[in-house]
Amino acid sequence: MPEKATVAKARRAKRQGKTPSTQAGAFVREEIHHVREGKHGARSAKQAIAIGLSKARRAGVRLPAPRNAKASTKRSAKSATSAAKRHTRPSRRRASASKRALKRESRRTASRTALSRQAKRAARSRRRRQSA
Repeated sequence: MPEKATVAKARRAKRQGKTPSTQAGAFVREEIHHVREGKHGARSAKQAIAIGLSKARRAGVRLPAPRNAKASTKRSAKSATSAAKRHTRPSRRRASASKRALKRESRRTASRTALSRQAKRAARSRRRRQSA
C-alpha cells in the first residue's frame, strides 16, 4: 500500500497535467526508499523501479505496459490498473521467515551508483531506438 504523501504527490502531478510517467515517479521514489530500508529485497535497480511502476498502476496512474514487454507482463499491467486485490495477513511463521530472508538481501540495489547505472543503460537503449 503506497503512503498517503506519495499518492498526494502523484495526484498533484496529474492536476498539473504532467505525463503518467512523471506521476509514477513518486511511487518509484517511494519504492527505492523501501529497498534502502530493507522492506523489500529487490535484486536489481530495474526490479525496484518495476515494483514502483506496478504500485503506480494499482493506484490508478494510467501507465501503459512497456512496448517490448512479454504478453504475460502486459496482462499483469492491465490487471494492476484495475482494482487492487485484497490480501490476508500471513501466518506468524511465514512473516518471520520472510523477515529473515529480507535481512539477507542486499541494499546495494537501490544505491546511487546502481540507479545511475540503470538510468544510463535505459538512456543508451532509448538513443539506439531513436537512431534506428
